[in-house]
Amino acid sequence: MINNSVLSIILGGGQGSRLYPLTADRSKPAVPIAGKYRLVDIPISNCINSNIKRMYVLTQFNSASLNKHIKNTYHFSFFSQAFVDVLAAEQTMQSDKWFQGTADAVRQSMHHFLENDFEYALILSGDQLYNMDLQDMVKKHKESGAEITIATYPVTAKEATGFGLLKTDNENTITSFIEKPDESLLPDWTSDVSDEMKSEGRNYLASMGIYIFNRDLLVELMKNPDTIDFGKEIIPNAIHNHKTTSYQYEGYWTDIGTIESFFEANLGLTDEIPKFNLYDDNRIYTRARILPTSKISGTLLNKSVISDGCIIHADKIERSVIGVRSRIGKGSVVTNTYMMGNDSYESLQDIENNKIENLLGIGDRCTINNCIVDKNCRIGDDVTINGGPHLKDNETDNYLIKDGIVVVKKGATIPKGTSI
Repeated sequence: MINNSVLSIILGGGQGSRLYPLTADRSKPAVPIAGKYRLVDIPISNCINSNIKRMYVLTQFNSASLNKHIKNTYHFSFFSQAFVDVLAAEQTMQSDKWFQGTADAVRQSMHHFLENDFEYALILSGDQLYNMDLQDMVKKHKESGAEITIATYPVTAKEATGFGLLKTDNENTITSFIEKPDESLLPDWTSDVSDEMKSEGRNYLASMGIYIFNRDLLVELMKNPDTIDFGKEIIPNAIHNHKTTSYQYEGYWTDIGTIESFFEANLGLTDEIPKFNLYDDNRIYTRARILPTSKISGTLLNKSVISDGCIIHADKIERSVIGVRSRIGKGSVVTNTYMMGNDSYESLQDIENNKIENLLGIGDRCTINNCIVDKNCRIGDDVTINGGPHLKDNETDNYLIKDGIVVVKKGATIPKGTSI
């Protein structure tokens, strides 16, 4: 059953400069994650698992690959009202500007939303990793009689300065809100959280950037063109004039905004019991590829995730995520690495006819450590990439070093014998 009272709006984010070079020619929601998914699959799957099946994805940068992924992935019955539509920034009679912020993106797209019947607008971020029962959040929103509900997550003092923090009363009504407070203000912003969260030092309630608005209120709030961001303007102003409640979430959640957080979120999937669990009934949906099983010869695998269609002859792969159609040559050692894989295979005939020296994937006798290998890369034989804190931030045509992580750019060729 579709929940026809809820319309989901997934915010694709801006240019995604902190995730560069992964966002050099794709939007942030289209960045590949976990070997076979895209970031946008996470909020869409949370909606589908919660029987919320009418979704708009808002984006404005490099949206071609996102459009293609969504078009090829999310097909519902002809007799269903379900849909996932991408809305890119567009010039209209009302506005000729690009999206200026989260609220402005919703404002500029409102004429599309209002073509649908709905009581509640569920606003989600397109760059977070979590597994939440959104239906329960909608249920609590209705029961509380709130006009706005904000999903909140307990964070530590170290994390708190990077979030919007809030305080609530005994009925979970939000009484005060501050955006990215200075460290000196934190003693005044502790909240009542569960004993488990207290034991982890998570004493501050942070906004997750996930909101429910009553339809009429959202329409009213969007009339003010001077408010362009939910976290900085809409929410702080609304809590004093409209009943706004907190929906406290204590499961796994991470905001994938930087290369470091993206890297750690992917490698975290190799843990024995990963915090973000792909192995339960709350499945993550993605494009169905008709790929063969992976073929592995003579390789020691330890704490690694191997996607479909791979051909692997490596000596060792440890604490790594290997994406679809990956090829890794003989004698290679891959550790602490996220390899996104390839969009196609090279046939033996192609290799022969084109005299390809560096094949797609990782060549023979390579050592790859602390590395992200983007799609369709060619790493030649005898290449050493050893990321870590000893490396200074740097960028070349083929790779970028950020926080000790070496990111091989999409489609790059690293010539044989290279050492990084």
